[in-house]
Amino acid sequence: MNHLQQVELHHGAATDVGMVREANEDAYLADPPVFVVADGMGGHDRGDVASAIVIEEFTRLASDGYDAERGAEVVAATLQAVQDRILAFDAEQRAGGADLTFSAGTTAVVALLVDSVSGPVWLLANVGDSRAYRFSEGELEQVSVDHSMVQELVDAGQITEAAAATHPNRNVITRALGGSGLGGVSGEADYFLLPLAAAERLLLCSDGVSGMLSHDQIRDLLDANEDPRDAAEKVVAAAVAAGGHDNATAVVVDVVGLVHTEPYDADAQRLSLEQKLGALP
Repeated sequence: MNHLQQVELHHGAATDVGMVREANEDAYLADPPVFVVADGMGGHDRGDVASAIVIEEFTRLASDGYDAERGAEVVAATLQAVQDRILAFDAEQRAGGADLTFSAGTTAVVALLVDSVSGPVWLLANVGDSRAYRFSEGELEQVSVDHSMVQELVDAGQITEAAAATHPNRNVITRALGGSGLGGVSGEADYFLLPLAAAERLLLCSDGVSGMLSHDQIRDLLDANEDPRDAAEKVVAAAVAAGGHDNATAVVVDVVGLVHTEPYDADAQRLSLEQKLGALP
């Protein structure tokens, strides 16, 4: 991973239960060079456990390292480990007396640095409707493609993008990790490679963000907040202020170039940010 160590990343993350849900079933990981957002589903079926399993498995990559030349294989193996653990959890709950329909599930959107012939690049992967966006030179582009019923309708030309935003089935997803009771839902991920130069900033978010804020609102927030910690906090706060109909989570990652002699320290930067906001004396 020598090539990856040359890349300096700044990041920020935020999550909020929102205004409607009783518990936060979202989870995230921001541990360079691995970043993840998972949106647990199932409510009483413990979507929070499913999303936590995603984070636990990807934390292994961040802590133990991974073969940066085999990124897609590494991610696929990690997602399979997640799937196996969630299905085992379901079986354990049913054996313990839970309803036979008990089914924990979660989405996942992942970004990690991998090696290519041209040097480090982003590998993005998603299962479900948690999204990955790239923000560069003031423009926002959704990189991932939602695995959802309304996205399939959009792709088929049956409804418009605008109609999808308010469609009554907009929360129905077609792929998930776990979800054994969702009837044939696939856990297969889609993968995207993105040159670092094309993604000055990445945003990973749950649909509690993308479902509450328009494309332009997200773009403007990312454009207005240079510090990724500010950006993540403001994006989540705006999603809550817009109604907070779901848990809202955002991870923002900036590629700032080669590592300097005094590398960026997220904890130290968090302290300075809290001082700036007046949270500390």
